[in-house]
Amino acid sequence: MGGRGVSGCFEVLHTDPSSSARRGRLKTRRGVIETPIFMPVGTQGTVKAVSPRELVELEAQIILGNTYHLFVRPGLEVIRKLGGLHRFMGWNGPILTDSGGFQVFSLAKLRRITGEGVHFQNHLDGAPCFIGPETSMEIQHTLGSDIVMAFDECPPHPCSHEQAGKSLGLTLGWERRCIEWWAARNESAEKPLLFGIVQGSGYADLREKSARELVAMGWDGYAVGGVSVGEPEDEMMRAVEFAVPHLPSSSPRYAMGLGTPPQMVEMVARGIDMFDCVLPTRVARNGTAFTASGTLNLKNACFKFDEGPIEVGCTCYACANFARAYLRHLVKAEEILGLRLITLHNLHFYLGLMGSVRRALEEGAFAEFRREFVGGYRPHNI
Repeated sequence: MGGRGVSGCFEVLHTDPSSSARRGRLKTRRGVIETPIFMPVGTQGTVKAVSPRELVELEAQIILGNTYHLFVRPGLEVIRKLGGLHRFMGWNGPILTDSGGFQVFSLAKLRRITGEGVHFQNHLDGAPCFIGPETSMEIQHTLGSDIVMAFDECPPHPCSHEQAGKSLGLTLGWERRCIEWWAARNESAEKPLLFGIVQGSGYADLREKSARELVAMGWDGYAVGGVSVGEPEDEMMRAVEFAVPHLPSSSPRYAMGLGTPPQMVEMVARGIDMFDCVLPTRVARNGTAFTASGTLNLKNACFKFDEGPIEVGCTCYACANFARAYLRHLVKAEEILGLRLITLHNLHFYLGLMGSVRRALEEGAFAEFRREFVGGYRPHNI
């Protein structure tokens, strides 16, 4: 689908003739983002185990924050008094904040959904809370987000067509109210970019309906939500394939909560520009490292005397300075440095993978890169 982007924030620089992959550039009020891009997840105002300075050294272009978690703790009063999320956490680059919808539905102890929004008890102390479209926009405005996500409902997997349709109707109504909230603000300051979220579970007609109605509303960018929620990988891919053809080619596309390295490459081939995922930081805390040939469990006995780096040729701080044997020792001894070093490596790998994808697209070599990388990757190498 063609058409002009609403804000002109996105430019396609190169396309791949063998797929829907494209190399782009996204302009935000706090800097330019080269796409395809991976966004490290900073759920509670921090990318776990990593400092903002290290994120800069890793060449992270943008990070993600979580509306629900920051709303619950430390709370908007604290963040407002400290000058917004960027100043609070010491990060000067762009921040994308999710709307809080997914966490409300997955973490809240009790919840009641109405047309107005969601009444729930938060997962920390059970205190009653409410988040609706306007509340979510107000929270993200207070945080100072550079990319604001629409408030949506994420339907469970599996769900019937009828359930998915009702959920989509609710989400589309909420998304219209998100747009209206920003339209009603008469501020001189530059507004953030606003992204709508395509829902519709695994149903092609609902994904198309969602995409078309969102495009008619006029968002700066579009996310595919409700993926990676327990469905098989082929269904995840189809959900993206159902949505992307109905989204403007002149706008950025974001697959939420994805994924493994080969999944990201395959999603790029399907026209996705932006990704976030907790995997590189989460599995690092269990001693798992990503490499181009698959993951390594550094707790394994085979690494006890291994003098080599996590991955030969990797230029990250961990690989440049420490042996697998030492990292295994740190993990087995439950030393914090171990999880920090593996986290730095994993983020370096994820960010570097997207850099390699961008170069392949610039050089007209994406098809070959995709074939070699996906074909050579083993989920559990050692």
